[in-house]
Amino acid sequence: MQFYLDGYKPGDPDILTAELPYAVDVLIVGGGPAGALLAAQLSTFPGISTRLVERLDGPLRVGQADGVACRTVEMFDAFGLSGKLLREAYWVNETVFWRPSKADRSRIERTGRVQDTEDGLSEFPHLIVNQARMQKYLLDYMRNSPTRLEANYGLEFLDLNVETEGEHPVVVTLRKVANGAESTVRAKYVVGCDGARSRVRDSIGAVPRGDFANHAWGVVDMLAVTDFPDIRLKAAIQSADEGNILLIPREGGYMVRLYVDLGEIDPNKREAFRENTQEMVIETAQRVLRPYTLDVKSVAWFAVYQVGQRVTDRFDDVPADQADSRLPRVFIAGDACHTHSAKAGQGMNVSMQDTFNLGWKLISVFEGRAKPELLRTYTVERHAIAQGLIDFDKEWSKIMASPPKDPNRPELGGLDPAELQAYFVKSGRYTAGVATHYPPATVLTAEATHQNLAKGFTIGMRFHSAPVVRLADAKPVHLGHAARADGAWRIYAFADASGQRLRKLADFMAESPNSPIRRFTPAGANIDSVIDVRAVFQQGHRDLKVEELPSILLPRKGRFGLIDYEKAYCPDLKNGPDIFELRGIDREKGAIVVVRPDQYVSNVLSLDAHDELTAYFGRFLLDRQ
Repeated sequence: MQFYLDGYKPGDPDILTAELPYAVDVLIVGGGPAGALLAAQLSTFPGISTRLVERLDGPLRVGQADGVACRTVEMFDAFGLSGKLLREAYWVNETVFWRPSKADRSRIERTGRVQDTEDGLSEFPHLIVNQARMQKYLLDYMRNSPTRLEANYGLEFLDLNVETEGEHPVVVTLRKVANGAESTVRAKYVVGCDGARSRVRDSIGAVPRGDFANHAWGVVDMLAVTDFPDIRLKAAIQSADEGNILLIPREGGYMVRLYVDLGEIDPNKREAFRENTQEMVIETAQRVLRPYTLDVKSVAWFAVYQVGQRVTDRFDDVPADQADSRLPRVFIAGDACHTHSAKAGQGMNVSMQDTFNLGWKLISVFEGRAKPELLRTYTVERHAIAQGLIDFDKEWSKIMASPPKDPNRPELGGLDPAELQAYFVKSGRYTAGVATHYPPATVLTAEATHQNLAKGFTIGMRFHSAPVVRLADAKPVHLGHAARADGAWRIYAFADASGQRLRKLADFMAESPNSPIRRFTPAGANIDSVIDVRAVFQQGHRDLKVEELPSILLPRKGRFGLIDYEKAYCPDLKNGPDIFELRGIDREKGAIVVVRPDQYVSNVLSLDAHDELTAYFGRFLLDRQ
């Protein structure tokens, strides 16, 4: 058996890696969370040629990010992956706060304990599971997808050039890490998910702006024996003189992560913080935890890093002065766009939200559903979110690094532990990932003219799921879990008191030439492939008959014309307030709630606003061919 012809490559020589084709539709540079999630989205569409290249010689195995926000679990549910996450991860249920003891400031004592995520914020909890596992879920999803997509490892990005003409205008130069061999790939679009030192970002002339690092932290994943009583609870720990710790229990029941404060960075010796060894960081942690002991048995991962908050000036290759005359061909996402501290748990989460936003837009363009101008909305929407993240992180990092107040020496300043606890509670929606709000700055987000019809589904914010009962099989489900990562829009029609307006809407959607389904669904495609209509009635599920449902709620699909019975729902009357009460739906008038493919509410309309509904989709969708 012969191998290593083109250079040494570790692993099983029977596993062969396909060479990159000369031309692809989408080339993704970087196999971290942002790149893997985008590849997973695109991999379900056989008509889209996607390639994911990664400089490392194989998948990430250990370390790096670990916080999984509630919103991220909601997003993973659209890929069918939430069950795996919930089973494997540590659930962050409560957070405790420790400060110097009033009796002896050399020792710490517990001062507070709060619920980590407020009730009703999401049906999913805040989780902890390491980044390597998150990426593995997505890589497995790719391998099982219709395209059987595999990452191409050991390839680093060198440069690109965007030509003015041609079907594949982006010319990318790559190099094999193993032997230095260079190759050229052409792409219709390139997405740089290649980290804080992004070469893709540099190649398009985008510039990170903001503050350089001014504070250092050490992070250790460890297996340890300790008498610290809250080792299995998330803990914010302030010592009097030795610094601070953010303690994060890890999945598996035994491992724990410590973020250890290493102090301010000397601007004249910016790299000096790297001299902190694993042993030094552990010793600092042991001093912070006094009088408790920490006997470290094994270290799974260790790193030191600096905290800086920066946002790139734009997230695509189109300069601001050309935004109206050029369409983007190159995009950046994740750390290539925004860098910040790790302790608010936002990095991996916001990075994946970047590409969840971009992915469905690329799908819509490639599938002929939407105009290419739709791609301009990516940088507009996500740049604003990134700037908000940086503003939040500056305040959060400052608080986390502040020494506690000494009641005997108030002139020294510092942070009262009660302030830390109060800020933690105040910022809960942000750290849960559900505070993202897209204002009506693009064609995608409508004005809140009819918001009063569905007060709990705020236009521009994520669709907040609620329990319902599926009519056809009486199964209790969450309404939001009907959404899949398939690039389709969802219309949730909430019935009026009589049900007549809902039925007229259903007839319009099924029969009118002006129906958005008739106008924008390509010939031969399933009726719900572009716009998926679902209805929530006010009656209990035993008070309605499936056979009397409008035809749009019993669509025939696939080569055999089989009936889809999962479009109609009723309130869950067994478990407290129903969905109409929980989400402030006008029971007399009902409402149309339009939800984007990335699960954000884009419009709320009255049930009889038929032409207005079609006009909304006409802003960006293409009439069928």
